[in-house]
Amino acid sequence: MATPSTPVDFICPGESPEPTESTAAATPGSTESPADHYAENHGFRVPLPLHGQNRCDGLTVVGRVKDALEPLRRRGDFAPDSVRDALSGLGYSAEKVQAYQNGSAGAGFLIDIGVSPWCVEGTMNSGSTTADAFGGYPDGSNCEPPSGGH
Repeated sequence: MATPSTPVDFICPGESPEPTESTAAATPGSTESPADHYAENHGFRVPLPLHGQNRCDGLTVVGRVKDALEPLRRRGDFAPDSVRDALSGLGYSAEKVQAYQNGSAGAGFLIDIGVSPWCVEGTMNSGSTTADAFGGYPDGSNCEPPSGGH
């Protein structure tokens, strides 16, 4: 019987060869107090990182999303409808794109890609546009952060 292997990451096209810290690397380790179960009890809310070719595909999608939103950002157009239209213009179904006001001068978005990478989320404001691709959540839900737990 084959044992599962550790996912392999490699430098993606257009990516700097400098190592980046992955979401998994930010997971608390042995410095955690045995009585502190916060991280354990809320692990279901930590997005699954992408690895290998999926990570490269995710970086490509993130680049396309940022490119599509940059004209809006430069104009100061943070209206959720404008953000949704720009992202739908990339070919994502309008039902799979959420856009919302993020503060008084910004917007947030979440795209359920439906294939790997599954999800892209981010924000934009007058200073920048951020986006991140991830593989959903450990509970198997869609791209929405799960609620509940124990």
